[in-house]
Formats: sequence, C-alpha cells, structure tokens
Amino acid sequence: MPARRFLQLDVFADRLLNGNPLAVVVDAEGLDGAAMQRIARWTNLSETSFLLPPTEPQADYRVRIFTPRQELPFAGHPSVGSAYAAIEAGLVDAGKRRLTQQCEAGLLPVQVVGDGPTRIIHVQAPPARLGEIDDALRAQLASALRVELARDDVVLVDNGPHWILCNLGEAAPVRALLPDMAALAALCLRHDAVGVSVFGHERSGVAAMAVRAFCPADGIPEDPVTGSANAAIMAWLGARGDRDGHGLNYRASQGREVGRDGLVDVARDAATGAVTIGGACVIGVRGELLFPAAD
Repeated sequence: MPARRFLQLDVFADRLLNGNPLAVVVDAEGLDGAAMQRIARWTNLSETSFLLPPTEPQADYRVRIFTPRQELPFAGHPSVGSAYAAIEAGLVDAGKRRLTQQCEAGLLPVQVVGDGPTRIIHVQAPPARLGEIDDALRAQLASALRVELARDDVVLVDNGPHWILCNLGEAAPVRALLPDMAALAALCLRHDAVGVSVFGHERSGVAAMAVRAFCPADGIPEDPVTGSANAAIMAWLGARGDRDGHGLNYRASQGREVGRDGLVDVARDAATGAVTIGGACVIGVRGELLFPAAD
C-alpha cells in the first residue's frame, strides 16, 4: 500500500484553527476520480485537493478538487492551499514568484508573495459568467434565507462552481442570518448550484465586507471561508459598475459565525476585469495517507 504525503492546512488564516481547513494529497498519481471522491468523503472537509504532475507544458502543477459530493473545476481556498502545499512539498521551486496552476477550469496564474510561514498566495479565478434569476427562484431564496430580496439583489454566477449570490447591503443582516438549510439544499440541487453566498458592507474592523456561504447540498451547512464565492462577488460588483462602492481591492471577513474568522484579499484588474483572491495559509498536519493505487 503506497504512502502518499498528506497535509492539512488552514487557508485564509495565519493562525491554526482559523480560516478554512483543506486536506491535500500530495502524491495523487494512481488515484482515479472515484478514489479521490471516496477520500474527500472520508476527510469530510468542504474540499480535498489532489496534486498531480501537470499535463500542460506551461503548468507548474495540476490539482483536482473534490467536495464530499462532487468534483469542482475550480475552488478558491483549495487553489490557494494547493499552491502553498506544492511549494512546501517541493513540487515547485520555493523561490519562484509566478506559478501556473492546472485544474479542470484551465490554466490559472498564481502569485507568491513572501516566504515560509508568512507566504501569501494569490490565485486568479476563472472568468465569471453571470445569469439572471427569475422571480420564482428569488422568492424561494428569500423564504429559505428568511430575508426580503429585491430583484437586483440576487444573481447566478458561474466561475467554475455555480453560485447564487445575494447582496444584503450591510454586514448586520448577513451575520444575523439563520437560514432554512433543508430549503437551501433543495434549491441548490434544483438549480445545479454549489451554494448560496450572501454579503454586505462591513463598517468596522479589518475587513470591508462580511461574507457567508451556505452549501448544505454538499454536506457543508456553512463553509468557513470561500474563495470562489468571494471571486464571484467581486465579478458581480464589477459588472454592476461598482455602484456599491467597494472599489478594486478590499478585504472580506468570513467564518466568524462558525468560529473560523478568515480573511480574503480580493482584487479586480480595472483593464481586464480579472479577479484574484489571496491570503495566508498555515499547516496543521503533515503525514502520510495509506490508500491503494486501485481499489
């Protein structure tokens, strides 16, 4: 039974037990998709990533990303954490500042700032596609979240995973939400969405935005910190002409309601519209995963 290097990190945090935990299987060669899905169900984290040799000459490494229910073409905290893990495991040169990640969503630029425990990883998200939400879905969503939602408060964004986004304006209603998780799970399954993310202005503290993400259909009632949702939010803000006044760079706070308190740095390029998400990582577990190459 081969021993595969295994890491567990907290992503979007510089202290252990904050941010969003990520399991990383470093030596994933020989594992097929079914085996990866079984391992992701076993780790029972919001995502587990698997590092593989790249198949594209431009890429520095390849990653496959799984929730306990499905494979995702892209996810933010697994991309940030996988880049950090690839450096720590020696799969890429620790001194290299610009990397290219290969994932199911394509080739994504990665920027590395700093070294060692203070290293910050920024990953460019795939281009986002925005879709309209009809009145029936908006009403179902408002009922599940137990809030009122205007027509332009809600949008569907596809940046790899599909997100339903809700702009609640201010942080207070975001932080006070007590959603109907069963209703949200059914809604996400009907509309092929990985989850529902809500956000609003944060007026005090180190962050400018409060964010929460609910993914009960994938067995994750509330995701601690969600890179792809934060990237989707920024893409929507840009498409709206930034009428909400968040600007091209801000820090988002997510996870406080589940005791994780993560921070995500979000940026949008004014010329291209490209969105990046970034943050710190800290490793909590280094070990080996004993799992056969074929089962």
